[in-house]
Amino acid sequence: MNKLSFAFAFLLTFMAVSAQAQQIKTQVVEYKEGTTTLEGYLAYDASKKGKLPAVLVVHEWNGISDYTRKRCEQLAKMGYVAFAADIYGKGVRPKTPQESAAEAGKYKNNVPLLRQRVNAALAQVKKQPNVDASRVAAIGYCFGGTTVLELARSGADVAGVVSFHGGLATPSPADAKNIKAKVLVAHGAIDPFVPKAEVDAFFKEMNDANVDYQFIAYSNAVHSFTNPEAGSDIKKGAAYNAAADRRSWEAMKQFFGEIFKK
Repeated sequence: MNKLSFAFAFLLTFMAVSAQAQQIKTQVVEYKEGTTTLEGYLAYDASKKGKLPAVLVVHEWNGISDYTRKRCEQLAKMGYVAFAADIYGKGVRPKTPQESAAEAGKYKNNVPLLRQRVNAALAQVKKQPNVDASRVAAIGYCFGGTTVLELARSGADVAGVVSFHGGLATPSPADAKNIKAKVLVAHGAIDPFVPKAEVDAFFKEMNDANVDYQFIAYSNAVHSFTNPEAGSDIKKGAAYNAAADRRSWEAMKQFFGEIFKK
């Protein structure tokens, strides 16, 4: 066997062993908020022993989807217990943009209910037997980004929250004084759905409350820049941007390295 063939064989063996070493498990989890049944999605690496840091993942306006589950599985491969929150309720999965807007609007117009739903999911992930409840973060996309910011404003005991292309406005900016978490916002620099006035108001809100926050704006990025299903036409206001997706994910990983440090 020549050196090149040997190196290739070694690489294949290494990849096979690495794949076998990880045991990514996924399952649907029913839980309650009041009398409402919710259906989350749990992903973790069963080969990891002991208590692990956890990441709560909040879906876009269309509810838990293949995209949400993919993000949970990515996090599980990184060594986290990932749990997708279900804000809408079991079986409530909008099929069209119109249905998604209507469903998301119910919660954007009722922030106390939105906070109750996301806090119910936080309680669910914290009670998982393999979770270190002192090391939990929450991330969210679009509607989910808005949601994790409201989770922080509710005073939830989380180490950090990350909003990816989420709305920044809130009816209760004074509630920023309740924030215990560190905050990271990954924002599309030319997102037409989050105007400059909303960004400026967010800065004032965070600064007035002395929140430990980071705000990263990605050039040439609009809404939904992390989701390939958004297409590539930025004129629509929502489009995928591979560079912004990659850079924001790396920023999140660095953020987790900071907040989860023992």
